Amino acid sequence: MDTFFRRKRILKTLLSLSLVFASLVMISKFKLVDNSIKDDMEVKSMGHAGWCGPECDLYKGKRILKSSLGNYSPPVIGDDLDAPRMTVSNTTASTWDVHVMNCSEDSAVRENDWFRRLDTRFHQFVLHRHCRYFPMLINHPDKCRNGDVHLLMVVKSVIEQHDRREAVRNTWGREQTIDGKRIKTLFLLGSATNGKDTKNLQKLIEYEDMIYGDILQWDFMDTFFNLTLKEVNFLKWFDIHCCSAKFIFKGDDDVFVNTNNLLELIRFKTEDRNVLNVFVGDTISKAIPIRNRQSKYYIPKELFDRPYPPYVGGGGFLMSSQLARRLFVVSEDLELYPIDDVFLGMCLQKLHLAPEMHPGFRTFGIMKRRVSPMNSEPCFFKNLIVVHKLSPQELLMMWSVVENKELVCAKRTAP
Repeated sequence: MDTFFRRKRILKTLLSLSLVFASLVMISKFKLVDNSIKDDMEVKSMGHAGWCGPECDLYKGKRILKSSLGNYSPPVIGDDLDAPRMTVSNTTASTWDVHVMNCSEDSAVRENDWFRRLDTRFHQFVLHRHCRYFPMLINHPDKCRNGDVHLLMVVKSVIEQHDRREAVRNTWGREQTIDGKRIKTLFLLGSATNGKDTKNLQKLIEYEDMIYGDILQWDFMDTFFNLTLKEVNFLKWFDIHCCSAKFIFKGDDDVFVNTNNLLELIRFKTEDRNVLNVFVGDTISKAIPIRNRQSKYYIPKELFDRPYPPYVGGGGFLMSSQLARRLFVVSEDLELYPIDDVFLGMCLQKLHLAPEMHPGFRTFGIMKRRVSPMNSEPCFFKNLIVVHKLSPQELLMMWSVVENKELVCAKRTAP
């Protein structure tokens, strides 16, 4: 019997060694493919200077600098490492113009009485909220270069949620053309938070992007308070690189989106010639800051002590490109706020606009009670636009059911 167990242990050891060896071989192959693709991309970018423009110069004699936030920054123009750092202006740039970030705290804030009373969880946010735009670690400036993008699907995600991104790519986030309307997809990411295997996570996300080419990543940590940074950095990116897209759907990576119904809503708005100020979602009105310290959305009085303007649940909403560009402009004059949904509501208020409520957007679920069977009824999903929230497995399953042409749902009849 002892001999049997010893043999079993030896077999397990050999199997483990085989798996390690196979992994090393695969990583070596990936690296060769990666280098080959990068070399090919560089040659192509030099050969297509017609559309690439001055950005092509970024790849000549490039050097990678380590940013003060602890992640690698994109190339800095030229070879001179002592060259002056680029700063952000209020005018629209032709390329992403933030390459190195030194985000030092605003020490003058510490002298205020209200800051001394402020919950310490908000200290770092307040001390650094003047730091608005960050270097890009992964960029796709050519995503909308053909100028024929009808709908841009923009999805907030974090590095570790690869399974969610895969589920979205295989369902509502699939890049496709429907009835002549081209749909493109982008995932918005920051960098891994402290205490995680940041180097390996970064390599994994770079390899994922090499396969799919659908990730925008900035050099700030992916935390709840930094979700607003994703908003303002995306708005700036969109203004520079993708303003020819007609509409933007912006949502989380754990929502269900009925793409056909979303396109139908866009068609209705377009035919109604009412696209200039389109901002549609699950509107929340007359809300006030939450004072419960245990809540994820807790806001102390020292930070904000007024009712919120109307805003939409961030699980998913639709806006026109014209409005997105105006939101970018007004956002630059507003202090960043730690809740991204509310911040966009503040931007809309600055434009004297309010979001439009639409019953097809259910960012709190079909029914707020998660255990309700209605939350898993396919015919509701077939007739709605956005439902939050689903696991990757639930999303894939519900998508296959809803897309099945044999699904028969009862139709409402006129009284």
